[in-house]
Amino acid sequence: MNADPAVRIRTARRDDVYAIVAMLADDHLGAGREKLEDPLPESYYAAFDALERSPHIQMVVAEDHDGRVVGCLQLAVLPGLSSQGASRAIIEDVRVAGDCRSRGIGEVLVRWAIAQARDQGCKLVELFTHQSRVDAQRFYVRLGFQPSHVGMTMRF
Repeated sequence: MNADPAVRIRTARRDDVYAIVAMLADDHLGAGREKLEDPLPESYYAAFDALERSPHIQMVVAEDHDGRVVGCLQLAVLPGLSSQGASRAIIEDVRVAGDCRSRGIGEVLVRWAIAQARDQGCKLVELFTHQSRVDAQRFYVRLGFQPSHVGMTMRF
């Protein structure tokens, strides 16, 4: 890995939505479910507005030294009753721009999310990755995550 994590993590803004959707669409799974058009469908902006209003969700981006959005993730902190009333963090939509991968940006993002979860009193951090994303699975194991559950999905 070429360690070039010279990025700044900041809260995503509405004008970042196109860059975020472009990263979401940039793989074999996202290409089939995202609609990368200019202009983007309004549904993306409505979803972003809902994320912004949620007190339990943070959408952040990694910005390089030129101000370009080169990564993103979503962090949700959920209160719960299990584990003696422990809050848990869920990391989702971790993406790095295709031309910026293997530079440590994903690691900076995930470690930032773990620190946020710890600071907010979470007792565990969970994330889900598609079974076909074996490189991502190796990445998360390297960061200390362990396979623990079988995920299931129902799409409408």
